[in-house]
Amino acid sequence: MATNPTPASHLRGLDYSVVQQCMHCGLCLPTCPTYDATKLERHSPRGRIALMRAIADGRMEPTRTFADEMYYCLGCLACMTACPAGVDYAELFEKARAEAEASRVLASPGRSLIRGLTLRGLFMDLERLKLLGRLMRLWQGLGLQALFRGLGLVRLLPRRLRELEAMTPPVNERFTEDLVAPVTPARGTRRFRVALLAGCAQDLIFSDVNRDTAEVLARNGCEVVTPPDQHCCGSLHAHNGEWELAQRLARRNIDQFPPESFDAIISNAGGCGSHLKHYARLLADDARYVGRARLWDAKVKDIHEWLAVTGIEAPQAVAGAANAPEQVVTYHESCHLCHGQKVSAQPRALLRAIPGVRLVELPEASWCCGSAGIYNLTQPEMADQLLQRKVDHITSTRARVVATGNPGCLLQLVNGCRGRGLEIRVAHPVTLLAEAYRR
Repeated sequence: MATNPTPASHLRGLDYSVVQQCMHCGLCLPTCPTYDATKLERHSPRGRIALMRAIADGRMEPTRTFADEMYYCLGCLACMTACPAGVDYAELFEKARAEAEASRVLASPGRSLIRGLTLRGLFMDLERLKLLGRLMRLWQGLGLQALFRGLGLVRLLPRRLRELEAMTPPVNERFTEDLVAPVTPARGTRRFRVALLAGCAQDLIFSDVNRDTAEVLARNGCEVVTPPDQHCCGSLHAHNGEWELAQRLARRNIDQFPPESFDAIISNAGGCGSHLKHYARLLADDARYVGRARLWDAKVKDIHEWLAVTGIEAPQAVAGAANAPEQVVTYHESCHLCHGQKVSAQPRALLRAIPGVRLVELPEASWCCGSAGIYNLTQPEMADQLLQRKVDHITSTRARVVATGNPGCLLQLVNGCRGRGLEIRVAHPVTLLAEAYRR
């Protein structure tokens, strides 16, 4: 298999035009959550790019301070939406974290163990992740978690482990392979043949979203191919400096879902989709794969984006529903769906097409909720500040349902609303559409 040589420096190996594109105008500053919270230049996109450029120029070597700063960044990409010069911060951000990992300035036995178990273990073979999910399901289903909490044994854990335990999500009773057939035929005339990516966290915690996605696609003329044994998309690896692992997973996905065989490759997770659309950049030096990677990038579509292009069958209003109260829904934008993929109007249009739904705009809808991949695990204080700010805005809308198109955001908002004792449902827009079809 073709492999890419590891550059001596990820930042120095970049096309220098990418590094020098920032004009230091500062228009990104008001959009950056970490700069907004601290007002420190080093916590801004402009400040971080200055550090990256110093390394690219050879004026500075990677230090622990540099690496800590790159991991303090949410990677929300709001700066890319604001930037008038079109700076590709996504590429800079990934290369900077890869630089931090290659330099080993953050290395420690504990950190290496955790990264080995997760990035190199669980997420390189999703059967291992499913095994962990089954064990968690057993722990929860037998009532052991409730007993552990009820007896107050959680208090015996160190503070950080107590916080992590409180965030443990409920694992679904069935994974995607139990809910979605390998091939779901189109309902009526087949217009398209598409592949559906099941995801990692999506499969364990929100497999019902994958079922709903397959149903909605089939309802709208798509034959849906959903193989049971899928691979991680690699976004977790690329965003955490494991460039070669991300490349390996990209090749696996291209082999499993030959892009020439499908009209579209569908993702229903904003963070995954943003990464999936850049396999050509990831495999730019791989002569064997780069051509297919470009076709792959063109075929990957977010579910909202795809349905906006193909059109949807309008759900029928239920008899007597005219007298029923409106379902008030607000919409939180996944950062990588909005800023990374530029998919913003489409989810709103989908929600407005559902009978009985009144969409209320969420203040700061595109401001990060603090999930940001695993940011809420690695930077809990900043993540919680952002979550509380988001929940404040949600309550201001008086909506009873919050819709969002990314599993990390779904889980973060579920925990945030539950922590406030709020009876607010958090759901994927495609789930609300699927429910309307079933009615």
